[in-house]
Amino acid sequence: MSNLTCFKAYDIRGELGAELNVDIAYRIGRAYGQFLKPKNIVVGGDVRLTSKSLKNALAEGLMDAGVNVIDIGVTGTEEVYFATFHLETDGGIEVTASHNPMNYNGMKLVRANAEPISGDSGLSDIKFLAEENNFIDVESKGSLSKLSTLVEYVDHLMEYINKDNFTRPLKLVINSGNGAAGHVIDELEKRFTNIGIPLTFIKVNNEPDGNFPNGIPNPLLPECRSDTADAVKLHKADMGIAFDGDFDRCFFFDDNAKFIEGYYIVGLLAEAFLQKNPGEKIIHDPRLYWNTVNTVTNNGGEPISSKTGHAFIKERMRKEDAIYGGEMSAHHYFRDFSYCDSGMIPWLLVAELLCLKNKTLSEFVVDAQSAFPASGEINRKIENASQTIDFIHREFENEAISIDFTDGLSMEFTDWRFNLRTSNTEPVIRLNVESRGKHNLMIEKTDLLLSLINTEVC
Repeated sequence: MSNLTCFKAYDIRGELGAELNVDIAYRIGRAYGQFLKPKNIVVGGDVRLTSKSLKNALAEGLMDAGVNVIDIGVTGTEEVYFATFHLETDGGIEVTASHNPMNYNGMKLVRANAEPISGDSGLSDIKFLAEENNFIDVESKGSLSKLSTLVEYVDHLMEYINKDNFTRPLKLVINSGNGAAGHVIDELEKRFTNIGIPLTFIKVNNEPDGNFPNGIPNPLLPECRSDTADAVKLHKADMGIAFDGDFDRCFFFDDNAKFIEGYYIVGLLAEAFLQKNPGEKIIHDPRLYWNTVNTVTNNGGEPISSKTGHAFIKERMRKEDAIYGGEMSAHHYFRDFSYCDSGMIPWLLVAELLCLKNKTLSEFVVDAQSAFPASGEINRKIENASQTIDFIHREFENEAISIDFTDGLSMEFTDWRFNLRTSNTEPVIRLNVESRGKHNLMIEKTDLLLSLINTEVC
C-alpha cells in the first residue's frame, strides 16, 4: 500500500510527479466516490498547466465509482463551492494549488452544501482507500456533463451589495495574477456597466496563463505586491485588489497604494455586517483579534474565537450560525455563501462602503492601525517547533495575565499580546504580535520574541 504524501490536514497538495499525478488523481476520484457514495458531483480546475489533465483523471475515477460528474470548467475554488450548493449536488472538488509554486498542484474537497472535507471529517478515509488502491466494482459507470454556472454565480455575488449605494465614481485596480479570477472580473464589469454603476476597472494580469509570466499570484508575499501598488499609483485609483491563484483570498491596497494587513479588513467587514444586522455573531481566528473584538463589541455584535484554518472556521460558523467570519490571512467566510470563504464578496462590500460612507480606504483603516498596531505574520523555518514554543511559554508565563492554547500559544499582557503556532503543512513557526496603541512596544516585543526564537533554534 503506497503512502500518498499529497494528503494534508485540510486538502490535497503535492509536488507534481511522485506526490501527485494522473494516476493518483484517478485513485482519489475512485476513493471519494467509494467513501461518500455521491450521485452527482461538481468538478472544476484552476489555470495551472496540469489542472486539466488532473481534473480529467479525477473525473474518470469518480465515474468509474458510479458518480455523475458535472464539469464547470476553468474556475476558482469558490465557484465549485457555489455550484455545489446552488445545484444541490452531493459534493464538489476543485483542482488547484492556489499560491503554491509552479511544480505543485492539489485539490480542495467538499461534500453536500459545500461542507469541507478535512482530515477528521473524511479526508483520512479517502486517503486510506486511495492508498489501498483496491476499489469495489460498481454496476454502472457515471456520466460526464459540462455546465457553466458563471451567470448564476455572479448573480449571487451581486446580491451582497445595493446598487443604490454606489453614489460616486470609483476607480479600482484589480490584479488577477494571471490566475482564475479574470473571467469573473470581466463578467462583474459587464454587470456594473449594464446597471449604470460608475466603477472603472483597471485590470492587471487579467488573462489566465498557467505559465504565470508575472510570477505566482501570492500577494501575501511582499515581493508579489508591486504590480498592484504601482497601478494604484499610476492611475490614482481608489483601491487596489489582488487575488491568489484560485481567488479564494483577496488582498487590499489603499488609495495611497499601501498594502493593508488582512487583520484590519476583518474588522472593517465585521462592522459593515453589524451595521446592517445588529446582534449577529462574528467568528475570528486567535492570531490577532483585539481590533476585531473591539469593533464587534462596539457595534453590538458577539465575537467568537475559533481555531485557525478553513475547516475549523466553517465548522464554528455553522455551529453558531454566524453571519461572517474572518481570518487575518485574508480568508473571509459568509453565512449566505453556505458558510464558505470567498475572495470576490469582500471587495464588493468594501467598494460599497467607500461610497456609502464617502471615505477613502486609508481613512477606514487608519484608526484601527493606530489603535492596534500589529506585526503581521512572521514565519521562521524550524525543526523543533514544539520545543521552541515550550521555551517561549516558560520565558513569559510569570508575567502573562492570560494564556490560551486554542491555536498554538497565545499570551496576553496589559498592553500587548502574541500568538505563536506551528504550521500544519511545513516545518515553520508563525508569530503574530499586537499592542494597544503602542507601535514601538509592538516592534520591541516582536524583536524580543524573534531573538528568543533564534536563540532557541541555535
